[in-house]
Amino acid sequence: MANKWVYLFTEGNKDMRNLLGGKGANLAEMTNLGLPVPQGFTITTEACTQYYEDGRQINDEIKGQIREYMEKLEAISGKKFGDIENPLLVSVRSGARASMPGMMDTILNLGINEQVVDVMSRKSNNPRWAWDCYRRFIQMFSDVVMEVSKSKFEKLIDKKKAEKGVTADVDLTTEDLQDLVAQYKVLYKNEIGSEFPSDAREQLIEAVKAVFRSWDNPRANVYRRDNDIPYSWGTAVNVQMMAFGNMGPTSGSGVAFSRDPATGENAFYAEVLMNAQGEDVVSGARTPMKIEEIKVKLPEIYKELLEISDKLEDHYRDMQDMEFTIEDGKLFMLQCRNGKRTAKAALKIACDLVAEGKIDKKTAVLAVDPRNLDTLLHGSFSKETLKSAEQIGKGLPAAPGAACGKIVFTALEAKNAAAKGEKVVLVRLETSPEDIEGMKAAQGILTARGGMTSHAAVVARGMGACCVAGCSDIKFAEDGESFTLGGKTYKEGDIISFDGSTGNIYDGALEVSEGAVEDEDFAKLMTWADEFRTMKVRTNADTPEDAKRARSLGAEGIGLCRTEHMFFEGDRIDAIREMIVADSREEREKALDKILPLQQGDFEQLFEAMEGNPVTIRFLDPPLHEFVPKTEEDIEKVCKNTGKTAEQVRAVIEGLVEVNPMMGHRGCRLPIAYPEIAVMQTKAVIRAAIKVQNAHADWKIVPEIEVPLVGILKEMQFVKKIIVETADAELKAAGSDLKYEVGTMIEIPRAALTADEIAKEAEFFCFGTNDLTQMTFGFSRDDAGKFLDSYYDAKVLENDPFAKLDTEGVGKLMKMAVELGRKTNPNLPVGICGEHGGDPSSVEFCHEIGLDYVSCSPFRVPIARLAAAQAAIVNK
Repeated sequence: MANKWVYLFTEGNKDMRNLLGGKGANLAEMTNLGLPVPQGFTITTEACTQYYEDGRQINDEIKGQIREYMEKLEAISGKKFGDIENPLLVSVRSGARASMPGMMDTILNLGINEQVVDVMSRKSNNPRWAWDCYRRFIQMFSDVVMEVSKSKFEKLIDKKKAEKGVTADVDLTTEDLQDLVAQYKVLYKNEIGSEFPSDAREQLIEAVKAVFRSWDNPRANVYRRDNDIPYSWGTAVNVQMMAFGNMGPTSGSGVAFSRDPATGENAFYAEVLMNAQGEDVVSGARTPMKIEEIKVKLPEIYKELLEISDKLEDHYRDMQDMEFTIEDGKLFMLQCRNGKRTAKAALKIACDLVAEGKIDKKTAVLAVDPRNLDTLLHGSFSKETLKSAEQIGKGLPAAPGAACGKIVFTALEAKNAAAKGEKVVLVRLETSPEDIEGMKAAQGILTARGGMTSHAAVVARGMGACCVAGCSDIKFAEDGESFTLGGKTYKEGDIISFDGSTGNIYDGALEVSEGAVEDEDFAKLMTWADEFRTMKVRTNADTPEDAKRARSLGAEGIGLCRTEHMFFEGDRIDAIREMIVADSREEREKALDKILPLQQGDFEQLFEAMEGNPVTIRFLDPPLHEFVPKTEEDIEKVCKNTGKTAEQVRAVIEGLVEVNPMMGHRGCRLPIAYPEIAVMQTKAVIRAAIKVQNAHADWKIVPEIEVPLVGILKEMQFVKKIIVETADAELKAAGSDLKYEVGTMIEIPRAALTADEIAKEAEFFCFGTNDLTQMTFGFSRDDAGKFLDSYYDAKVLENDPFAKLDTEGVGKLMKMAVELGRKTNPNLPVGICGEHGGDPSSVEFCHEIGLDYVSCSPFRVPIARLAAAQAAIVNK
């Protein structure tokens, strides 16, 4: 039996998302619910993957089914595709499993040609509409299918509007549009070398190919990497009867939300642009009519939209984002999906839906994307800062946060500037999908056009970037290299600030204060998450400030304290340098004695901040060359402190140079060469723990001492012996019965492979996945960025393995280490403290292999808490 590659909307439902894509499944579901959906069919995601397997060709079997289903659609519509008596026009839209707004391509008005335009003009008695459809189709088909830049067509239409003295496309006459069509066709022929295609079936197959091809375009690839969407999923294609929003003043296109996507308020929200097609609304090229106007000017449409909105939200039990078209006063629904929303809105909607009895707590926890919680912690302008700020304009508050930076006008400039460490804001007339990398790199996005549902607004909300949209007071210069706002002219490099929560725009640099979570809905959802999760969440913290911040965000301990970070503060670096140039153990111990009380003080503060929760302290890890004096002034200071000559100090520095320092004299190799380092650090830990324990009898202080970079059992035995002898002597001298643990960081493949042996000595494991990834792949984590883009382009890798855990390779080593370690010690505690500890998909994997905790940076603690809860629910 042949494969089924195509489904009518009447054959599908919302549970067929993997096969029909989100859009196709929801169009089918809306059809099942009896809503006014222009009918059509969906070409499956499997057809897309087959297209790539067949060398980017649509095979004859799939083509045959597309023809067959077009005939079925003709029977449903009573019209004929490509017919010159009763023509059927269709839209061709992408639709992946996961919502990817604006990332892939759409073609409208397909099936039109010169003869069809004449029929449409005559039958409708509306020639302007017919020629507008043809003008739009030529531009979209040329851009999407034949890859002729849209800007070339825009120049022609802008020139025509200037000639006619009008500002909007809708002000052009039928004759103007006929002339534009002729110009467009000449442009097409000059670019492609052949006439514009008039055969409807050829147009359709080429359009389907183009949508499949757009699954692999640069912006879609970037979006997938950022949102953990596998390349292997492919996209479906939806072929749907056209509903025309450009037929005149009683027609239009719009977007609606069942709740406010910015605040989460339970208030219906919609925008509609009259005499327009969907591309006009999404692009933000014209500012649409708001909900208040719709209610007054289109009362029947408003009422019907509200009823449909309520029906869909009740059905899907989530806030809905809907696209619709009004054709000559009749409403048609083109799409619904669970709407993109800000983090604040996501929390409010989830909590409100529970309160309304529409969902349970478990569903609410699953409904919030953990990555979006990051935006709650984004900065803002303080009230004090704003008192002296000069407001120069105001736009729509499209995505929250505060942005301040140098102005850039292109996505490429934003990307390049951010790569140099510069903070920039991207200012555009409007954004397009091609701008995604620049939008991601910028501190914020500001547009002159567009509403809350424009591309800039939707994408910024999804990625958690600050955005102010639709500031119509911005007037760009003709060359696009400057703009005026608030009576001032701004050019590239000038600094402005804006607030994505209010829409306010300010002159110059405003100080951005750190974000904070002071939200009832956040607290409520986190409480629910904590009820479901089984993994603990700790933080990576080296300072009391970080520890306290993490604790306030729900951290249940410290999973990694990097002691080397403490060595750079104040005069400590001088003592470390004295130790490095010392000729004997006695000299080294003398230098280390200066650091001991300072390090002890650091640990006391960490124990205090964690209030009796676990604290894992990793002993010195980086190679000693990182601490050597870099300048002549520093060398002179070392000479003065130690009595060494400059030549002697330089000789030591040169002797510490390593060809590959990341795999050199570091980690546990340091105390094997210099045991006194481990002695000093052990004394500092134990003395601090005793002091804090004595001050807080109700706390249980059990310091966890971590030996880094162990790959051989005897390394662990050697260093552990130093630690235990030193610690036990300290405890005996203090008359204390304090307990402590000595464990290791699993960050070398050999450690994972021999974990059963290492577990004989290590009392806990913690995966250092930054180094484990580096050594497993053989990629330098500092240099991989130079070639990873090439890997993405070549589909060698889909994600940065330093950001998202490689579960197939690194993950296999982790799973092996857990199993082997617990074979030796069934009660062995195991955690993770690499950067992956705050990545939701990596957290899920950690849950699957049975880790006890994840540890991440302070601001990612809420993300990890929610991700751990979702992992527990999904994998129960």
